[in-house]
Amino acid sequence: MSKIRRIASGRAFLAADIVGQGQPVVLLHSNAGDRREWQAAMGCLGTDHQVIAYDRRGFGETQAEREDHSAVEDLTAVLDAVTEGKPAVLVGCSMGGKIALDAALRYPARVRGLVLIAPSVEGAPAPDYSPEVAEMVAWAQAAEASGDPTRTAAAKARLWLDGPLAPEGRVGGAPRRLFLDMIGIALSAPAVGANLDRTPAYGRLGTITVPTFVIQGDLDFPHIQARSRHIAETVPGGSLHELTDVAHLPALERPDVLADLISNFLAQHLG
Repeated sequence: MSKIRRIASGRAFLAADIVGQGQPVVLLHSNAGDRREWQAAMGCLGTDHQVIAYDRRGFGETQAEREDHSAVEDLTAVLDAVTEGKPAVLVGCSMGGKIALDAALRYPARVRGLVLIAPSVEGAPAPDYSPEVAEMVAWAQAAEASGDPTRTAAAKARLWLDGPLAPEGRVGGAPRRLFLDMIGIALSAPAVGANLDRTPAYGRLGTITVPTFVIQGDLDFPHIQARSRHIAETVPGGSLHELTDVAHLPALERPDVLADLISNFLAQHLG
């Protein structure tokens, strides 16, 4: 059973789910979700490991006053509270991947491995969109500028859940309902202050020494796919797996496949 905790970091109380025992594995959600992004995969991973998923500031059930903060320091507050000093494997999707990379560079002794799913990276080149993708991005930006949260949430689902060049509604049912609920909470959340993390990770990928596994979906933005390949090729010993017919959020689309990939990585590299 998940142990729901609230972990203090600055003037925030981070809502966390914890299952299992053993090697700590921390699941870091995207900017399009919250800790529930991992709920379908978490039970599988928790059979052999201590698995922690928490809501960042501005997401899910985390309570946070407005203050400038560091997402990496919030992560270390979770590690301090839960892992009893053991180094953790960090599994991050999108912005969660950026936080994982930043933590590995800032606190290498606290990180035992990285699983990066379509990760953002500080210092990466700006995207060069094709005309078709640029049109979709402009459409989504117009939806967000409208101030209509329902229209904005639908646009984000179109880009990040379906994929920018895939048919609208490609992913339906429970995954889409969960996505819309999570993004709705994030869109309505009060401002939490600036994230001060500015680790130039893109230029330091070659200095990462822990086992690193990168996962991408073939329906994601082309520049994110290219960036994922670059990370896997640049981190010493890095590896890449591409998921077919999946966009930016495989934890929602293929949680069973994703859990198997992560479990195999943990077994192969960490025993």
